[in-house]
Amino acid sequence: MSALITGSFAYDTIMVFSGQFKNEILPDKVHMLNVSFLVPQLRREFGGCAGNIAYNLQLLGGKALPMGTVGHDFGPYAAWMDRHGINRRFVKEIAGSYTAQAYITTDLDDNQITAFHPGAMSDAHTQPVPTDAGVKIGTVSPDGRDGMIQHARQFAEAGIPFLFDPGQGLPMFGGDDLKAFIEQAAYMAVNDYEMEVVMARTGLTLEQIAARLDALIVTRGAKGASIYTQGKTHEIPIAEAESLADPTGCGDAFRGGLLYGLEKGMDWETAGRIGSLAGAYNIERPGTQNHHFTIEKFKMRFQKQFRYSFD
Repeated sequence: MSALITGSFAYDTIMVFSGQFKNEILPDKVHMLNVSFLVPQLRREFGGCAGNIAYNLQLLGGKALPMGTVGHDFGPYAAWMDRHGINRRFVKEIAGSYTAQAYITTDLDDNQITAFHPGAMSDAHTQPVPTDAGVKIGTVSPDGRDGMIQHARQFAEAGIPFLFDPGQGLPMFGGDDLKAFIEQAAYMAVNDYEMEVVMARTGLTLEQIAARLDALIVTRGAKGASIYTQGKTHEIPIAEAESLADPTGCGDAFRGGLLYGLEKGMDWETAGRIGSLAGAYNIERPGTQNHHFTIEKFKMRFQKQFRYSFD
């Protein structure tokens, strides 16, 4: 079973300022701000929700079909995907555009200043959901606004169950938009803060939202995750990480694991735990696609962590 993962591809340029922003910004001069930071540490990572989720699903041995729009500078990312066996059939290049770019500067207090250029991501709506590719499940992850709306509608019209994953795209949608997504989706995955935003904008309670879905997945960081389905709640514990390098991308890793479980027809408790362990692998390395494992090693660590095995 193939999973069509609609969403963004992006280059993440991550810089570390070896000081504190608060010591460089004068409070009484913010109306005429002109400040620069020396950033001795810099790294460039492959990112974007579609790319990250597909990477994790592929590591697990799932059938990932990421779909998104990219720019003329996508060559290094394309080579990375090819090296890891990730299908690029539905990755579309937009002439004259850059791939989406995030420029993130972090200080020693872990404060961040981020500039994001959507680039080709804004043209996501130019690529329709394919109905002849053997897709059995999909995701609508952060992407261009029109693309997310269009892809949700197309999944629903094709009868393909999909996971609505608003993430960083949540600010683009009002209450009516979110209600439409919820009515069309089979599943929704959000973190606990995003859940509060969805409830506030829709006027619906958590229970009312869960009743409209086959499953509502709420991740809670170090507290694990809760999966609400068919009037039941499954509490998913975290998997213990061997080190804490970088939490960026853990949500995408969790979703990759969850999709793998859904592809394999697993119960929610097992699918959720696979997601938790994928997130633990992610947090142990800086960046969102720098962790590696074989499915055999993953299964061994799963058995050790959760005291049972999966096939």
